[in-house]
Amino acid sequence: MPDWLTAVLAIDGLGIIAATVLIAGIVYGFAGFGSALIVLPVMSRYVAPEVAIAAFSLSALASFVTVVPGAWRQADRPATLQILLASLLITPFGILALRAFPEETIRWGISGLALVTLAALIAGWRVSLPPGPLPRLAIGGAAGLAGGATGLHGPVVILFNLASGLRAETVRANTAVFLTITSLTMLPQLWAQGLLRTEALGLGAALLLLYAVGTALGTRLFRPGYETLYRSVAYTLIGLAALSGLPLWQG
Repeated sequence: MPDWLTAVLAIDGLGIIAATVLIAGIVYGFAGFGSALIVLPVMSRYVAPEVAIAAFSLSALASFVTVVPGAWRQADRPATLQILLASLLITPFGILALRAFPEETIRWGISGLALVTLAALIAGWRVSLPPGPLPRLAIGGAAGLAGGATGLHGPVVILFNLASGLRAETVRANTAVFLTITSLTMLPQLWAQGLLRTEALGLGAALLLLYAVGTALGTRLFRPGYETLYRSVAYTLIGLAALSGLPLWQG
């Protein structure tokens, strides 16, 4: 048995991690967001935050096959690419925080940001900015800073897209394209700062198929008319994951 697989199988809570990744993939497939908000609080209970972030980023690359081809056709590509550019430039500064702070602090940050995002979504709070490249670059920069430190690039972009007034399928597509591409760009940036471990690559590779199955199922379930139901399911699962990931329960 390869050493990387032996290490993966030895992870405490591997079954819980695997089930969470599958469920999060389904949510991502029909809602276009929420997978990192569900996976990272749970996974970081069992492995170091930087391992969880890198492993999830690798497994999330399955969305390039299962979600992005359809989402790319429906997305507002110029606007999404502007947000992506700013996020890419600022993410390394967030990774510096990931390196500098203790693991418990990062775990609090992951679950705390997930809970704050959930509260904002439920309350109907949105990041409403005038159209144009400068606001999009600002949103991308904020996403990159948060994403580098916690792996959660999505919250500010989700709130921004929901405030855009676009159709449900376009909001879903914009968010899905952004989050999937940031998963790809996160890996070399972690490597450049010495945080891409063999353990993370093994775990991410092991979870890749599960995430692919989940996102494929979720994509098949997506119907624009059920937007409210999808969000309700996503909100419930995000809340459960974020609460379970609080270091408060880890002794």
